[in-house]
Amino acid sequence: MKFLVLVVNRCLWFLPTVLGLMVITFTISHLIPADPIAAAAGENATAEQIAALRVKFGLDQPIYVQLYRYVLAVAQGDFGISLYTQRPIVFDIATRLPATLELTFVAVLIAATLGIPLGVLSATHRNSPLDHVLRVITVSGLAIAAFWLAILFQLLFAMKLGWTPLQGRVDGWGPDSVTGFFLIDAVLMGDLEILQDVAAHMILPAATLAFPAMATIVRFTRAGVLEAINSNYVMYEEAMGFPRRIIVWKYVLRNALIGTVTQIGLIFGILIANGVVVEAVFDWPGLGLYAVSSILQSDYNGIMAFAIIAGVIFIVVNLLVDITHGLIDPRESR
Repeated sequence: MKFLVLVVNRCLWFLPTVLGLMVITFTISHLIPADPIAAAAGENATAEQIAALRVKFGLDQPIYVQLYRYVLAVAQGDFGISLYTQRPIVFDIATRLPATLELTFVAVLIAATLGIPLGVLSATHRNSPLDHVLRVITVSGLAIAAFWLAILFQLLFAMKLGWTPLQGRVDGWGPDSVTGFFLIDAVLMGDLEILQDVAAHMILPAATLAFPAMATIVRFTRAGVLEAINSNYVMYEEAMGFPRRIIVWKYVLRNALIGTVTQIGLIFGILIANGVVVEAVFDWPGLGLYAVSSILQSDYNGIMAFAIIAGVIFIVVNLLVDITHGLIDPRESR
């Protein structure tokens, strides 16, 4: 019952949170000291042409009227027209969102697959050389800037060693779009060559995003295992003669992952934000690259749409994390 109340409470906060995000994003975007209409009209546009465009996009109205109209439009799924691409922003988002989600999911999967076992090993070999090495790696992962790591990977693995492509998502047209996720679409096509090409292009940007995420997961898993391993139930199971590896991987890990799962939800949102830089460096055709282009073009609608979509993704992921948290921790279900 308690778990059900938790889920309902999170769902009730969804709309107010999104509304607050829309208001904040709209306000900040309109405080930027730049005129998107003048930029869209071009250097040779006359004052009359600029005024006509301002009326066309509704920017001649008071700020509160613009905000009211924008909230109503977004509630109907209309983010307006992009001043940068001159297309409906919904179309731009729909074509670019799968690329960002696929990259983020792969990065989280890599980070969790490597980070959780390494965190357990670090905790079970506390203060050993292995533990010290892993702690150095985790500190490095949290300290290194994403754009610097991305450029370093490009210089080493793409340009010097030639192991991976330098940038882009795929060579040529890619697989037939079914889900928008190229890895899945390539598998559905049964085309191994395209699958290898897509995976090769994804290695560097996914690794760039996964490295700091893995460092965070290692640290939280290590802390959770160290806390759980000193619990009374662990001492009881050791006294009963259970092998230590069974105790750690079957019982301790489940309790230790409660904090880690929560962090994965936060990490997902952080990766969406870091993806802006990483996608720009690797020319990855996702929301991050779209956001950078919108910022450079002073495209208010594009900037606001990216912020809102990223915020909604973050809220939904954290809702799923809360549900998973309750499934992992039996105390949340009571």
